[in-house]
Amino acid sequence: MENETRIALIGIVVEKPEAAAEVNRILHDYAAYIIGRMGIPYKPREISIISIVLDAENNVISSLSGKLGMVRGIHVKTMYSKQ
Repeated sequence: MENETRIALIGIVVEKPEAAAEVNRILHDYAAYIIGRMGIPYKPREISIISIVLDAENNVISSLSGKLGMVRGIHVKTMYSKQ
């Protein structure tokens, strides 16, 4: 039986520019699950906002969120679809 997947949105606020390389490395490792990605640099506040949309199993989404959450200089929040 195939495992169920869910749609999730991961919001990332990058406050330290040097964290961006690590974020990109982690996201590259999960590229097979990423439906779309949008990055917005906000120069007046010297931050970047990245949104990632995934279609993956719960454990994959949690793993990605957890790895991102360990990167210094960023904040991460994840939202899941009900289905």
